[in-house]
Amino acid sequence: MNDPYPPPPLSAPRPASAPRRRMGCLTVLLVLLLAASVFVNLALFGALGMQAGGEGRIVERKLRDLDETVLEEAKAGSSDKIALIRLTGVIAYSVEGTSGESMVSDLKKALQQAAKDDAVKAILLVVESPGGEVTASDTLYHAVRTARGKKPVVVYMQSVAASGGYYVACGGSWLMAADTTITGSIGVIWQTLQYKELLGKIGLGTLTFKSGKFKDLLNGAREVTQEEVDYVQGMVMQTYERFLRVVAAERKLDADAIREGVADGRIFSGTDAKSNGLIDDTGYIEDAVKKARELGKAEHASVVEYSARFSLAKLFRMLGEARSERTTVRLDLGQGAFPQLEPGKLYLLPPHLVGAPVR
Repeated sequence: MNDPYPPPPLSAPRPASAPRRRMGCLTVLLVLLLAASVFVNLALFGALGMQAGGEGRIVERKLRDLDETVLEEAKAGSSDKIALIRLTGVIAYSVEGTSGESMVSDLKKALQQAAKDDAVKAILLVVESPGGEVTASDTLYHAVRTARGKKPVVVYMQSVAASGGYYVACGGSWLMAADTTITGSIGVIWQTLQYKELLGKIGLGTLTFKSGKFKDLLNGAREVTQEEVDYVQGMVMQTYERFLRVVAAERKLDADAIREGVADGRIFSGTDAKSNGLIDDTGYIEDAVKKARELGKAEHASVVEYSARFSLAKLFRMLGEARSERTTVRLDLGQGAFPQLEPGKLYLLPPHLVGAPVR
């Protein structure tokens, strides 16, 4: 069944290089945009000044950081809204955001705007994520839980909402997935490479000077000690216990029971997740919208989605990163769908994704 609220289409790829003759026009356009921005800011400042009260106090106006796109019109003239927010892709601070520094800050900003808007009666968080970094996932879980304290948060899991994606989802008021959704994967993983034997075969070796025995922890150029193994395993289990406690508390499950059962890293279909108490119900996106309206007591509410405002700073940054003198050819061998794991970080990911390249 087609998603009635599909994500906005990606923009067409830009040419790798542009003719030099266009640079002059582009410069003029940027100057005009900059001048327009200054004019608008001055006009806004003037408007705020004109709203000064009788005692000379300027009335503060809180402008929204994100624009709204109406996905479904309200009925019966209602002014109520359901805010649809998407969590898509790998959860990581290194993933660039569209309105903030990272995808983490983007989602936090959207949740905060929805929570502060009195017209928004409920939030619908649509999750399409295999998981990601431990800290980033925990931060977003906290942000969802904070928003839940102000209004209902319905979480709808699409194709994949596993590991860190499920961790974040646990912050919601009501969890729903499709019968065919892949979810669960409650666990923590840390992986490194061992290349000592490879170096020996080609006649290479390493010489390491360190201030302490753990400073080159898990160095792949030498044998790993049992003390290092125990130390790292302890860190992994500490994080795992935090994940497990979140699931147990949010889903009202016995921690010891799920430790020996569903919280062993396995994945579940939406159907099995419901039977094991990991979610509340299965259905389609329309059912999640209906549930959000029900919990928000807003039967006729519209459905709106947030998008980033136009930013000259972001435009300048994009132009600065553009390479007009070089053409880059990228060969995709099917790895684009996998997260790029970074060494030295703990991850909440399904096991089949851990074989992804480490950068």
